[in-house]
Amino acid sequence: MSTQWFYDTSTGQVQELEHKGQQKDLLGPYATREEAQQALDTARARTEENERRDREEDDW
Repeated sequence: MSTQWFYDTSTGQVQELEHKGQQKDLLGPYATREEAQQALDTARARTEENERRDREEDDW
């Protein structure tokens, strides 16, 4: 089984599945440590894209 990685928003740390913090503070799972390290950037980009789509839908 491959390791799953999580980004803990309360600590700013990347954690493995076996050592993860409270569920409410986690982003993930991610397949790699590097993906987990980029979790906030990924979430920000997805939010911006969703907001852009919402604006476009409102304009039709």
